[in-house]
Amino acid sequence: MRTIQKLSILLLSALVLLSCNQKSNTITSQKEYNKYLEIKDNKSKAFVEDEIVFWQKKFDAAPNQISYLSILASNYSKLFENTGNVKYLYKAEDLLLQSNEAYNYSAVGTIRSLARNYISQHRFKEALVLANKAAVIGEGGKETQKLLFDVNMELGNYTQAEQNLKAINNSSDFDYLVRISKWNDHLGDLKTAISLMEKAKNIAILNENKYLQVWTYSNLGDLNGHAGDIQKSYDYYLKALELEPNHSYSLKGIAWIAFSHERNTVEAKRIIDAISKKHNTPDFYLLKAQIAEFENNTMAKNENLNAYFQMLNTINYGEMYNKYNALIYADDKNTAVKALEIAKIEVQHRPTPDSYDLLAWSYYNLGDAEKALEIAEKYVVGKSFEPKLNYHLATIYKANKETVKIAPIKAELLNSIYELGPNLEQKISNL
Repeated sequence: MRTIQKLSILLLSALVLLSCNQKSNTITSQKEYNKYLEIKDNKSKAFVEDEIVFWQKKFDAAPNQISYLSILASNYSKLFENTGNVKYLYKAEDLLLQSNEAYNYSAVGTIRSLARNYISQHRFKEALVLANKAAVIGEGGKETQKLLFDVNMELGNYTQAEQNLKAINNSSDFDYLVRISKWNDHLGDLKTAISLMEKAKNIAILNENKYLQVWTYSNLGDLNGHAGDIQKSYDYYLKALELEPNHSYSLKGIAWIAFSHERNTVEAKRIIDAISKKHNTPDFYLLKAQIAEFENNTMAKNENLNAYFQMLNTINYGEMYNKYNALIYADDKNTAVKALEIAKIEVQHRPTPDSYDLLAWSYYNLGDAEKALEIAEKYVVGKSFEPKLNYHLATIYKANKETVKIAPIKAELLNSIYELGPNLEQKISNL
């Protein structure tokens, strides 16, 4: 009888301890973000739509006023950000092409706007051509240097990007601070990146610029999450939502916390389903596929992957989802050849460590571990601090029996489980 009582007490203690651990692991609160999931109206979207109607009428009445085209394009770009509907991005491109042709590509502001549109479309080399054209004209040099930094970072031209950054050096300038924050993140100095983004945030608050406040809050949500401060990450996403209740990016960040940190797949899916009704993009299906994999639900995983590819087949996203496609194809031996084809195109379009990682990972999944290692050591090692790239690198080292090199990478990866997602936890432990 005493033994049974003892066991009962031990079992009760274990349950209490487990309950406490689960509670301490919970950061999100439905009471805090539910209101953002239930909003039916979208004031920001409605405002932009009204602006489009207003400026379209003005242009129709005075088609010689070319400047109206850029204003219209800007509003269509905002509509794309708000809804995720790529047709608005293409509409903005069309308007900017008309405007640039009317000006005979002599107005630097309009040239830069078209370049930024191409960045959004992942047409980086075309964006660089336009940025260089703006630089030759010379007007508004600082703004062009900012654009050149952005494009060169996307293309992996890091030496040139650093020079662009030096050309705009101004520690009290918002645009400089967010770019030097990105530069430090690229260098692996997350602490400095966060500190600089905090300074940019303070400038946005001082200037009462709602758009820039939301932008910095959501970026600080990301950066703090990568740094392992999940509570601060969550708090920043909430701050962004206070100002912009329909900010789908921040809601997606909260969904990731629910999934990756709290392992609450039911809540993560509920949040994603609510967002995708208003901001439907293919990557939501990929997130749901990840969650299904964690739940060991192969049918749901395949259904979401099929829905993802169906959306890509229905809507033309150009090169925007190449990276995701390559990673999906590479993980299946039957489609690894497709991954290699995409990776080769990505390396041509965008020779970054990310693109070369795709190439190396594709060769690894095709069984050529030596070729994978050769590419990784030449183009990836020491050139990126992204956890996903380091996971691929450690896996390639293991396949080549270079076990000594795995231990330090594995330690870093174990600290990056939140960023990588729970599906890789066991695979990292097995390295």
